[in-house]
Parts: sequence; structure tokens; C-alpha cells
Amino acid sequence: MDLSRLFRSRPQEGEAEVRPDGRVRLPPGQYLTKKWPVLTYESTPRFDPEKYQFRVWGEVENPFELTWDELQALPRTTLTTDFHCVTTWSRYDNTWEGVHVREIIQRARPTDKANFVVAHSWTGYTTNMPYADFNDDDVMIVFKHDGEPLTAEHGGPVRLIVPKLYAYKSAKWLSGLEFLEQDHPGFWEVRGYHNHADPWQEERYW
Repeated sequence: MDLSRLFRSRPQEGEAEVRPDGRVRLPPGQYLTKKWPVLTYESTPRFDPEKYQFRVWGEVENPFELTWDELQALPRTTLTTDFHCVTTWSRYDNTWEGVHVREIIQRARPTDKANFVVAHSWTGYTTNMPYADFNDDDVMIVFKHDGEPLTAEHGGPVRLIVPKLYAYKSAKWLSGLEFLEQDHPGFWEVRGYHNHADPWQEERYW
């Protein structure tokens, strides 16, 4: 697979903002857009709330499963973040609504061996990250974007959001979280994308 074609230069749609502390808001190699491009390798799946199960397992003291209604009933929060795609676009000030991952962590009680987390989609897609990146203030399981339900093309009705990492870590169509002692690279990671995916370090490739 030729990954280089994904990173050709694109016209800038907005100016890079400088924060009061002098830091540039836009990560290196990114362009700013007010649109929300749809980029997915897989076909957009259909969702059946009657069959949906959200599963948490692996290195946890309390593995569990939730129905769609049970997942929806967990405490909600909102968060506004920037969002950066490995294909070089960034979108500022996205408002997400959903369940903070610490609601899941509190119920699952990860063991001392839980060093990594793999997010699973019901399509079979997976993506991995260190537990320290997952258990953070800005990581959520989301149902709404900018006040509207997530569309299927953008991972709706439920996706993971890890905004400090490139967007391929924010698994669409989320169906489960697996806690692991050893790292296990996911779908794009085994195809050449960087295992960590920090936009500020331009970690695009392995």
C-alpha cells in the first residue's frame, strides 16, 4: 500500500492560531479546515441497537458487557477539542458528547498488568494505545458531535475520541475495549501507520 499518496500537500483553509503562551495551535504538517472530511477504509456498516453489545475485557478485575440502552444510560459529559487526521487536515473546536472513559475504567478496574488498550469496532477494525494515553482527561466514548448525533460515516452512533493522537486512534463504530499487558498493533498500525500517532511529533509512519 502506497501511504505517501495520503500526505500530499493541500491548500490551507484557515490560519494557524498562536496561543497566548506563544505555542502554535496547529500541529506541524497539518492544514486547517472547517469541514469534517470523511475518510474510512471500510464500508460504512449498519447499526442494530437490539444486537449491539459493548464489551470490556482482558486485564481487568471486572469484565462486563453493556447493551446499547445500558451504554446510553451511563453518566454523560461534554468536551471541546481540536481533532487531527493523519492525512494532514485539522479541525478546531469540536464539541463531543458522550461517556468519559473513566466511567468505564471505574467499573472495569484494570489490573496492574493493564499497560495497553485496544479499541475494537464491530466491523473488525482495531487500534491500540498505551493505557496512559487512554486514561486521560480528553478521551471519551462519544454519541454526538457539535450538538448532533454522530452520523454513520463519522463512526456513529458510537465512536472513541482520543484527540491528542491522530484520528485513526479514535476508532469508529466502537464495540469494545480490551486491556492488555503487551502491546498489540491494530489495523493501520500493522500497515505502516505509526504505533503512537502524536501529531506534534508528526508520528505518521512507523
